[in-house]
Amino acid sequence: MSPRSDSTAPIAVVDYGIGNLHSAHKAFLRVDVPARLTTDPFEVEAAAAVVLPGVGNFGACMRALRHSGLLNAVLSSIDAGRPFLGICVGMQMLFEGSAESPDEPGLGVLAGRVEPLPDSVKRPQMQWNRLSVAAGETVLTDGDWMYFVHSLAAQPSDRAMIAAEVDYGGPVVAAVRSRNILATQFHPEKSGTAGLALLRRWAETR
Repeated sequence: MSPRSDSTAPIAVVDYGIGNLHSAHKAFLRVDVPARLTTDPFEVEAAAAVVLPGVGNFGACMRALRHSGLLNAVLSSIDAGRPFLGICVGMQMLFEGSAESPDEPGLGVLAGRVEPLPDSVKRPQMQWNRLSVAAGETVLTDGDWMYFVHSLAAQPSDRAMIAAEVDYGGPVVAAVRSRNILATQFHPEKSGTAGLALLRRWAETR
């Protein structure tokens, strides 16, 4: 069983200088969940739960995380079994690599790679889309509409880790779950009431 932390302790939103950091942080505060935007690796390692946001280019986000000095703290938090949430590129970074930046390795926590959406669809997918949630998933809600902005999507080596998909010219991975990790390609913090409710439910897993 994964270790549980104090549910009153702040969630650490990893501030590595790039991405949707402030919007993710403020979303937790809006649902009365204590959260702290932090550049301190010790705070990340001591947090009850950790959030890794990200927007933009995969390689730029990975380089920023490495240069921030927070990479080891992120990996330690995952290894310790604390609830961990990746958002958008923060989800993609958990995989082994991305076609967007083939020379920049990902964190390699999840097996698989990130590949472009099919040529048959408009890239990026910049719209609301409806989740089709895997059986047994307790944080995501089947049928919820979430907001997506992305041109690439994860292709996990093990499809059993897929927690949700959306239809965008065929099934596209919208969220994955593995052990203490939940990661979403969509932006809960930009997805209105449903997205805020998701963040609240996830925070209650602490």
